[in-house]
Amino acid sequence: MITSDTNNVASPLSAYALRQLIRMGDFTRNTSGFAQGCVQGNIVILPKDWAGDFLQFCQFNPKPCPLIGMSTNAGDFLLPELGQDIDIRSDVPGYRLFDNGVLKQELTDIKHLWRDDLVTFVLGCSFSFEEALIADGLEIRNISESKNVPMYRTNIACKSAGRFSGETVVSMRPMLAKDAIRAIQICSRFPSVHGAPIHFGDPKLIGIDDINTPDYGDAVTINEHEVPVFWACGVTPQLALEQTKPPFCITHSPGKMLVTDIVNSTLAVL
Repeated sequence: MITSDTNNVASPLSAYALRQLIRMGDFTRNTSGFAQGCVQGNIVILPKDWAGDFLQFCQFNPKPCPLIGMSTNAGDFLLPELGQDIDIRSDVPGYRLFDNGVLKQELTDIKHLWRDDLVTFVLGCSFSFEEALIADGLEIRNISESKNVPMYRTNIACKSAGRFSGETVVSMRPMLAKDAIRAIQICSRFPSVHGAPIHFGDPKLIGIDDINTPDYGDAVTINEHEVPVFWACGVTPQLALEQTKPPFCITHSPGKMLVTDIVNSTLAVL
């Protein structure tokens, strides 16, 4: 069994093979560094009567909520356009169940909760561009330290849409200033997975008081002369859910993504 306590020994696994392990309950950790080359996605599942507002929220806020796929019809739990035999009810390592905006439970399977009125949204994830940064010789600290990426709530407001509003959540990777500039250049080519960073330097300027205490994920080492580099993060909808309070919603657990068969390089913009 592969658990959250193991190192990234399974990174050569294909996306399909990784999803099969997840479905069987044999993989329960965060997915950063696994199925390299494949797009990973954040998940939001809502009742149909809330789906229109959330779709507009994604369209208004493409940096934190870059939409890469959604179910064709309410009640669909298979996502064939994103990968072979993807079943959204069982192929994510961790789910969160929200009731009126309150986190009620963390689960590894949601088949018993599935309803015919549910619509699935898949949003691009920063884990996808990490491959391009590593290929350019940049260290990704959460991968080298085998941790979940640190994520923080900020004071950066999202554009409201219907019933949805909230502030942006960011993920952080520490880098030397010259590497941060290179990361901006590289990630600008991947707008479907959050694109370029939205801030680097003083975290207090975006409402983060303690960089060593992330709101989600794990703290990582920040070495001398490094600056924190912040990307808009797909956990942003979870903060919006807390404020908007839909009666029922399921998301992924932070860091535990849907791994698709889409190749990262196909999302690059020249």
